[in-house]
Amino acid sequence: MKKMTHMLAGAMLLSSGASGMAAEDATVAIGDLTWTGAQAIGHVIQAVIEGPLGSEAKIVAGLSDGSIIAAGMDKGDGSADVYTDLWMPNRQALWDEFIDGAQTVGHNAPYLGTQKMYVPSYMSDRITSMEDLKDPEIAAMFDKDGNGKGEYWAGDAGWKSTRMWQVKFKSYGLSELWEPEVLPDATFKAQLKTAVQREQPIMFYYWTPEWVHAAYDLTAIEEPARTEGCEDVDLDKEDWLEASSFACASKDAEIFVAYSKSLETRNPPVAKFLSQMQLDPAVVNGWILKIGRDKLDPRDVAEEWVAENMDVVNAWIK
Repeated sequence: MKKMTHMLAGAMLLSSGASGMAAEDATVAIGDLTWTGAQAIGHVIQAVIEGPLGSEAKIVAGLSDGSIIAAGMDKGDGSADVYTDLWMPNRQALWDEFIDGAQTVGHNAPYLGTQKMYVPSYMSDRITSMEDLKDPEIAAMFDKDGNGKGEYWAGDAGWKSTRMWQVKFKSYGLSELWEPEVLPDATFKAQLKTAVQREQPIMFYYWTPEWVHAAYDLTAIEEPARTEGCEDVDLDKEDWLEASSFACASKDAEIFVAYSKSLETRNPPVAKFLSQMQLDPAVVNGWILKIGRDKLDPRDVAEEWVAENMDVVNAWIK
C-alpha cells in the first residue's frame, strides 16, 4: 500500500509538472555569501519569492563559496540556484565556464560597483580632483601627525586595493605630500564618524555599494579618464609599488544576480523574476546601512522593503 501511495504521488507530480503547476513549487536555494550587500540582496530575493510569487526559498547556511554555488547552479539539481552578488570581472573564470561556456547559468542586468577616493561633501569646495591634492596647503589640512604629509585612508592591510591606492598616489606625483594610513575597516569607520560630526578633514578610499554612502554626504575626487596603457599594475610582485603605475580612474565593476537556468523549468516565475531584477546601488546602500551598521535583522529589512516598494517588485516579476 505504501509503495502504491508513492507511485500515485509520483504520477500526480509528473502530471502536474506537464501542466506547468508543480514546476512553480520548487524550493529555490539561495547562496549565503559573506558580505553584507550580498546577504541583503539574498534576503530580498527570498522575500519576493515567498511573498508576491507565493513560492518557497531558502538561504542555505554555509553555502558561501562562489565556486561551489556556481557548480551547484550548473548541476541544476536544486543544491544551489542563486548567486546573489556576482562581481565582474573578479569572477571571470566562473563567467567563462558556466555563462558563456556551458550556458547553464543566467543573469540579470548588472548594477555598477565603483572604487574611488572620497571626502565629506563639506570639503568639496576645496577638493574636487586629484590635481587639487598637489597643493601643499591642502595636504597640510590632512596632516594629523605633523610630519609634513597629509594622510589618506588607503584601506585594510590585507586588501589589494590598499596597495592599488598607494600606486595611484605615486603615479599622480603625490608621494611627497601624502602618505597612506593602513587601518582596519572598523577603525576607519569610527574615525569617519568622528570627523564628520566635527566637520574635520578626512580623505579615504571606499567602494559602492556600502552603507557609508547612505549614512554620510560624500563627494568623490575626480581622476583622469581611462586611456590605453594608463593602468599597468602587478600588486603581487615583491617590488609592486615601484613596478606598477596607475594614473587614471578605476574601471567600474559590473555586479550581477546569477541563477541556475534549471529554474526555467523547475520554477519559471522565479527564473523570470531573477532575469528581470534590476538593482539600484543607492537602494542597496540603504539595505547595507540597516543591516551592517544598525544591526537589524536582514529578513525584517527585506520584507519591509518589499512591502513598501511593490511598484518596483511588480516590474521585476511582471
